[in-house]
Amino acid sequence: MFNYDDTHKFELISNFKPTGDQPQAIQKLVEGLRQNKKFQVLQGATGTGKTFTMANIINEVQKPTIIIVHNKTLANQLYSEMKTLFPKNRVEYFISNFDFYRPEAYMPKTDTYIEKEVVTNQEIEMMRASAVNSLLERRDCIVVCSVASIYSLTDPNEYKNLVFDLRVGETFNRKTVGSKLLEGQYERNDLSRDPGTFSIKGDRIEIRPCNNQNTSIRIELDFDEIASIEEIDNVTGEFLKSYTSYQVFPAYEHANSKEQIKPALQSIREELGKQLEYFEQANKPLEKERLKQRTLYDLAALEETGYCSGMENYSRHFDHRKPNETPYTIFDYFPKDYLMFIDESHVTFSQIRGMYFADRSRKQTLVDYGFRLPSALDNRPLTFDEFENKIVNVIATSATPGDYELEKANHEIVEQIIRPTGLLDPIIEVKSMVDNPVYDLLEEIKNNNKKNQRTLVITLTIDDAKNLYNFYKEKNIKCYYIQHEVKTLERTEIIYKLRKGIYDVLIGINLLREGLDIPEVSLIAILDADKEGFLRSQRSLIQIVGRAARNENGKVIMYANKVTESMDYCIKETKRRRTIQEEYNKQNNITPKTIVKEITEPIRIISQIAPDFAKKTEAKLSKTELKNLISSLTKQMNQAAKEMDFEKAANYRDMIFELKAEYNY
Repeated sequence: MFNYDDTHKFELISNFKPTGDQPQAIQKLVEGLRQNKKFQVLQGATGTGKTFTMANIINEVQKPTIIIVHNKTLANQLYSEMKTLFPKNRVEYFISNFDFYRPEAYMPKTDTYIEKEVVTNQEIEMMRASAVNSLLERRDCIVVCSVASIYSLTDPNEYKNLVFDLRVGETFNRKTVGSKLLEGQYERNDLSRDPGTFSIKGDRIEIRPCNNQNTSIRIELDFDEIASIEEIDNVTGEFLKSYTSYQVFPAYEHANSKEQIKPALQSIREELGKQLEYFEQANKPLEKERLKQRTLYDLAALEETGYCSGMENYSRHFDHRKPNETPYTIFDYFPKDYLMFIDESHVTFSQIRGMYFADRSRKQTLVDYGFRLPSALDNRPLTFDEFENKIVNVIATSATPGDYELEKANHEIVEQIIRPTGLLDPIIEVKSMVDNPVYDLLEEIKNNNKKNQRTLVITLTIDDAKNLYNFYKEKNIKCYYIQHEVKTLERTEIIYKLRKGIYDVLIGINLLREGLDIPEVSLIAILDADKEGFLRSQRSLIQIVGRAARNENGKVIMYANKVTESMDYCIKETKRRRTIQEEYNKQNNITPKTIVKEITEPIRIISQIAPDFAKKTEAKLSKTELKNLISSLTKQMNQAAKEMDFEKAANYRDMIFELKAEYNY
C-alpha cells in the first residue's frame, strides 16, 4: 500500500562552482562521510560560503539530510538558499508551529495556574506535515529545522498506517474513505478550500492536501468506481495534472487512528486510578479532585471526537511507550543512513542540551499539584544523550566551534578560510584604555566618516552605550544605540538608516545578536576588550571581528589595558587567516572588493495606514487604526510566507506581536 520512491537524486543547480578552499573542504568532509566518521567539524570563517559547501556535500553523497539551526531567522535563510540550490528536490521546513506560545504552568507560591495559550501558524503547520510526508515518500529530502526537531511526534509506523492509496478503476467506498480522512485529521468542509480539509458532493470528492494551499485533488466517480483523479487549481478550477493513483497522507503530524486511541484510553484510565490512589494516600484531596475532573473530561472528549485540548500530554499512551522511554521525533522518519548538519554549532548544541531540563521542571510541578498525569512528563524533547544516539553522521559548522564538537571530532577540523569575494579578515589594532578612549575613538569615527564608511561600537553595559551615544551626539556625530529591547520595526529602521548614512555609528552591547551583515561597516571598536567573560571570550571576539570582513577596508580596534588570552588568540587567529587569504589572492590575481548589497526600504506600515499617527510621536493608535494596521501586517506576512520570503514574514510576525503587546490587543 505504501509507495516509497528512491529513484529521485539530488541535483544541485547553480551558476557558481566551488572556489577558494571550498573544494578541499568538500573533498575532506565527503571522504570522512565515506569512511563513516560519526563527527566532523567545518570551521568556516564568516562569509566563506558554508551553505554552498553544505549543498555540494549533499549533492555528492546523495543522502537524505537534516540541517538544524538555533533560531528561526537562520532557518528561514537556510531554507530559502537550499530551495534555490535544489529546485527539483524536496526541500522542507520544520520549526515550531506557533506564532505565540505560552506553556501551561503552575506557580505554587502564589497558587497561580497559567493555562496554555497558543496561536498556531497554519502555514508552518502545513510545512511541518509536508516535511514528514516527504520523508516517507522520497529519499531526495533536505529538512531545515530549528531545535523544535527534538520534540516528540507520532510513532512513524502508526503514521504510515494512516497513509492510503486511491487508484483509478478501483472501488470507492465513501464511508470508508471519509473515515480514513477524519482519522488523518482532515476536516470535512464543503465551503472552504483550506489545506487539510475535504468535501464530498455527489459523485465528486475533493481533498485539499496539507502540503499545498494552491491546489486540490478532485476524484470523479462512476457509481462506486474511481473514474479519474485530477489536480486542480483552487482559484480557477483549472485542470493541472491527472493521476492513475494518488497517496493520501495525514493532514497533521500528530494524527492517530481509532485502533490506536481505544487501547490508549484504557491505559490512561489505569494511570489515572494509580495517581488518584497516590494522592489519597498522601492526603492531597485538592490535587486528587483536580486531576480526576480534568482527566475524565479529556477522556470523554477523546472517546467522542478522538481529540482533546492538550492531547499531546497523553502521547506516551498513544505510542505505547513505557515511562521515560525515548519519544519519537522527526529523526525517526528519516532513512537509517541520513546525514545531519548542525549550523552555528557553538550555539545550537548548547540549546539542544538545555531544552529537556527546562521542559521537565515546568511539567513536574503540574504533575505534583494534580494538573497532569505523570505521563505528561513523557511528552518532551529528547535528552542530550538521546539526541546523540540519533546521530548517524554529523557535520558541525561554525566560525567558532565549541569545545563539545571539537572533542567529539578529536580536535580534527576542516577549515574554510578563503572568501569567494577575496575579502580579507580585518586588521586588528590594540589601543590603551588608560587615557580616555572616547576621544581617540571620536577621531577614528571622524576619519571613517570622511571615507563614507560606517562604524560599530561594542560596549560592555547598557549604561556605557547610552552615555557614549549622548556624548557623541553632542559632538555632532550621527549615531544611535541599539539593545535587546529595541522592537523589530525600529531595529529594521535603524539598520536601514545606518546603511544609508543617516547614521554613521551604531552603538550596542552585543550587536552579534542582531544578525548584522552590513558591508558599509569598515570599523569596529571594542571597548573594555580585556574584560574576560562571555561577551569578551575567544569565540565572541572572533564573531565580532568577522562583522568587519564584509568591507575591503575592514579594521577592528580593541581598547584594553592588557592583552588577555582571549584577545591574544583572536589576534593571532585573525592574522593567520589573513595571511592565508592574502597569499591566495596573490596567487590568483584577486583584488578584494567590498560586497555590494542592495539597500532596501524598511517596512513603514504605520505611515502608510495611519499617516496622521506617524506624525504624532506622543499619540496612540485608535482601535480602528490598530485593527487596520494588524490586518494589513497579517496580509503582508502571509504573502511573504507564500513567496517563501520567511525572513520578511518573521519580521511582520514580530511587529504584530509587539503591537498587540503594546496596546493589550
